[in-house]
Amino acid sequence: MKNLLFASLFLTLACSSIENRNPTGEAFPQVTGRSLEDNVVSLPGDVAGAPAILLVGYVQETQFDLDRWILGLLQAQTPGQLLEVPTIEGMAGLFSDSIDSGMRSGIPSEDWGSVVTLYDEDAARVVRFTGDQRPRNGRVILLDSTGNVIWFHDRGYSARHLLELDSTVRSLLPVEETP
Repeated sequence: MKNLLFASLFLTLACSSIENRNPTGEAFPQVTGRSLEDNVVSLPGDVAGAPAILLVGYVQETQFDLDRWILGLLQAQTPGQLLEVPTIEGMAGLFSDSIDSGMRSGIPSEDWGSVVTLYDEDAARVVRFTGDQRPRNGRVILLDSTGNVIWFHDRGYSARHLLELDSTVRSLLPVEETP
């Protein structure tokens, strides 16, 4: 039975391919995931009110790309919320406890709150929203305070695009009034 579940999971993941698309200007789909701290997180609702950068990954090999984005954003001190969003469609939800436990073992506990995993239909909504061709490339999505996508990139890490993203985030922040 266990082998059948893994075979079904592999076939589901291997056979699905949705053409990549740029969702800039669209509302991010309503999805619910769970942080590695085990808190339920609704997107985009729980990040509303401020700019939020979602770093979406569809396969484990995406981590290298996302780590470069995270490092660059932290070094640039890009303001706003930053969430890593592993997105696993198919029957992976059956193994969510095991998958989440594996992720916890490789991520420092102080960062668990910023990792929100989406499974099953919630994951499928995001896949349909961005496409899943070239799955090793992360999907970098900037949401405005209302949950609309205002910046998107899915072609791999680029320092030039990181600076563009940083500038776009900063342009969304209120200008501090000087006395």
